[in-house]
Amino acid sequence: MLTLYHAPRSRSFRALWLLEEIGAPFEIKIVSIRRGDGSGAADPSNPHPLGKVPALDHDGRVVFETSAIALYLTDLFPQPGLGPKVGDKERSAYLSWLAYYGGVFEPSLTAKFLKLQHVYGTFGWGPFDEVLEHLARTLASRPYLLGENFSAVDIVYGGSLPLLMARGMVPDTEPFKAYAARVTSRPAVARAQSRDNG
Repeated sequence: MLTLYHAPRSRSFRALWLLEEIGAPFEIKIVSIRRGDGSGAADPSNPHPLGKVPALDHDGRVVFETSAIALYLTDLFPQPGLGPKVGDKERSAYLSWLAYYGGVFEPSLTAKFLKLQHVYGTFGWGPFDEVLEHLARTLASRPYLLGENFSAVDIVYGGSLPLLMARGMVPDTEPFKAYAARVTSRPAVARAQSRDNG
């Protein structure tokens, strides 16, 4: 059994969307999390070590962090074709984009939000403008991050871009606008939104 520890209107929406894309049965356990506005609290029933979401329990095996959950689920359920298998020529790009999100994209976004001046040789990521330039250059040449085929990587990035554009953190320009519209128009997004809203 798959159980997603989820908080509505949070980053765990992407894991919910991925599960809807996969189509395997799963349960949702709503947990409280600490919110940016100071509301909420860590939920003792949540297996994430920092009380965050998402966390996924698969028959007692717990996986947390969005990219790790994406890799775990796409390896566990290869039939929908949402993640290249070991040996596939796109596997290296798939793993790189998953790691890039948590290791580069989010830290550089956070640094920009906090107005930290980037220091080469100190930070393990690049300035957010350079990170965005790499993403934009990639999306200018293909419909999805891995090329012609939609994958879980597009859920990880595409699930964040509309909100980041709305907040002015990512420019509301091509190719970001077209990419965000393309990935969020999928039927699984509407199903996930329905479950996210209760």
